[in-house]
Amino acid sequence: MTEKVPLIPAHPAPVRVQRCSSRGRAIGRLLITAAAVGTLYYGIPLTGNGEESVNNNAELCLTPACVHAASELLYNLSPDYKELDPCDNFEELVCGGWRDRHDLRADQGDAFTGTIMSEQSQLLLRHILEAPYPKNSEHSYFSPMQLVASKKTADEQNFDKMKTAYDACLNEEEIATVGPKPLLKALKDVKKAHAHSIKDAILLLAEYGISGLVSVGTGADDTDPDAVVVSVSAPYSFGLPSKERYEDDKLVEKYRGVAVEVLSALYPDAKQDTFAKIIDLEKKLAAASPASEDRDDVTQYYNPMLIDEADAIAPEIELKALISGLAPAGADFGRIIVMAPKYLKELSVILAATDKEVVQAYFLWKVVQSLSSYVDANEVKPYKRFRNVLAGKDPDSAPERWRSCVGHVDDSLGWILSRFFVEKAFSAEAKKFGDEIVTDIKTEFTKKLKSAKWMDDKTTEKAIEKVHNIVQKIGYPTKSPDIMDPSKLRGYYKSVNITSSFFDNHLWTNKLAVRYEWDALGAPVDRDQWGMTVPTVNAYYNPPGQEIVFPAGIMQRPVFDVEAPAYMSYGAFGSVAGHELSHAFDSTGRHYDQTGNYTDWWSKSTVEAFKEKAECFVNQYSNYSVPGPDDKPLHVNGRLTLGENIADAGGLSASFQAWKRRAAEKPNKDLPGLEHFTHDQLFFVTYSNWWCGKSRKDTAINRIYTDPHAPKWARILGTMANSREFRESFKCKVKQPTCQLW
Repeated sequence: MTEKVPLIPAHPAPVRVQRCSSRGRAIGRLLITAAAVGTLYYGIPLTGNGEESVNNNAELCLTPACVHAASELLYNLSPDYKELDPCDNFEELVCGGWRDRHDLRADQGDAFTGTIMSEQSQLLLRHILEAPYPKNSEHSYFSPMQLVASKKTADEQNFDKMKTAYDACLNEEEIATVGPKPLLKALKDVKKAHAHSIKDAILLLAEYGISGLVSVGTGADDTDPDAVVVSVSAPYSFGLPSKERYEDDKLVEKYRGVAVEVLSALYPDAKQDTFAKIIDLEKKLAAASPASEDRDDVTQYYNPMLIDEADAIAPEIELKALISGLAPAGADFGRIIVMAPKYLKELSVILAATDKEVVQAYFLWKVVQSLSSYVDANEVKPYKRFRNVLAGKDPDSAPERWRSCVGHVDDSLGWILSRFFVEKAFSAEAKKFGDEIVTDIKTEFTKKLKSAKWMDDKTTEKAIEKVHNIVQKIGYPTKSPDIMDPSKLRGYYKSVNITSSFFDNHLWTNKLAVRYEWDALGAPVDRDQWGMTVPTVNAYYNPPGQEIVFPAGIMQRPVFDVEAPAYMSYGAFGSVAGHELSHAFDSTGRHYDQTGNYTDWWSKSTVEAFKEKAECFVNQYSNYSVPGPDDKPLHVNGRLTLGENIADAGGLSASFQAWKRRAAEKPNKDLPGLEHFTHDQLFFVTYSNWWCGKSRKDTAINRIYTDPHAPKWARILGTMANSREFRESFKCKVKQPTCQLW
């Protein structure tokens, strides 16, 4: 049931949130190791000295790849990097130049190196989508020129379907001409459904991919990871980004005004008072929902119940009938997971005290919030402006249309788009190098487990077995679907009817995704599925699936480069890989054994020792803060971010040790212009360069409340403070890590 929490957060999304998908849930976690000052790490001497480079025997690399890599790092370093003390503020040293040279666009709430990578991929995808079918490409076995005639025909048909979806999104004139009509039709259908019952309204929204009063879905059963089970939870969002934002009276009243303005424009004859009460309902629902730090805690959300027992908690929503309407005919859902029992109980009380007209208006508002991006109509523009202001953006800003349309195709026909992305941007050599890095890190992590004195022998033995069992998926899927087989891809999307209607295309592909998820009920978990499309600049760990997944999108410069010195790829991509692997043993992953079962497999003494060490991370990160709504410090939630902070520390350490072992076999070359740093130090510079970024105040506030990751600057400062290897490399006075686990 565990939902994937990726390495980096997604940008704030519309109301559509599917808590439990058939893809499972991902978590990105990691840990740290230390040794006594001046000793060896697994027999590898520490070599950094903090002075001008002593890589005297290293050869200087002047290839285009090395020159490009060096220029990127130099471009991002603070102009005063030679004078700054890396032990005092490494983030400023590494990222000072990045901030000086990158401004947020009016439509951006925040950005970092990963954003730049993602936009480079978007540009590549734009070129693919705006060019003819690449029939003459022949550089890989899956290139069009290498395909047999039948598969080439299927490949071109897939390409045309993808192009049609992209062109429909780009046709702003047609979208404006249609105006609010398709949205009004969807709203009419929701009103009709609600006139019959609350359950029917929730069901219709769920078919649209929208969470109404509850989120229902399917996914791997945490205690039986090969079986698919139904779950029900509170929606992740009710309108404002988090439940805490409903405590801001001034913001709530602005939000109320927007809801009234939009819905009154769509329904000029309706009572405005009814629309105003929507926000009061949202506020009550948000208050009843789980806290952010509990929402994804398996020890809190794993509450198996018989369906009749769950149905009785909130009879108003007819949970049994709701699930029956989504499940395939004949599917067994006699036992489900109720992820928020307290919320369901309070939901029943709230609905009993709420007028039917207000509940209907709430459903209409959820549809408007979710689908307003797919129409061009004056009626919904106040909401679009409010959403921008809430993130600190310019009220009337919007991404360039082609960027939005690339994202639309990735969301709707992502595996076809992935196939052509791989054809352009990935290679067999890159896949091989990625596999090598991940395998190296798994080897080093087993050594860390063996060295963890606070774990008893039996737990350590099982933990090592768990590492060996973790499946690593690199680059792109070759099953479910095989994106390199055009005929299979055509079959995968055969029921997707893409037309010239942008709105209908979105709704249709949403419905297909929901249907695909529910059709998994009654069948074994498909362990070949991927939870991210190939161009995605991200990665994840899936606890029940016992897998770590790295799409080709994150295996691009400057994070990953086969042709640059290895300390760069190990410093950035290797730390990502180590981060995901470490999630298997963090505050969430530790609850899953070597086969992906949620169970108590650690000894009591090991659990107590872990909790004591984890508390250090909680306290450390809780000291970091951003300016709050009133400009007073708003502190990071150390418990919400615990797993990610542990993962950052462990991933960095494991990757450093893996690189050092490889470097001993094959020495790395110097980069031009970076003689100030040793190779060891450049490993940490490259890691931190990945997290260089900036954020608007309002976006930073929203992330504090909702994001299980610490702010990006804190992911540099905190992780360096927890790295003995970093402190040794830069000869810091204090060598002892602030917090350490492995």
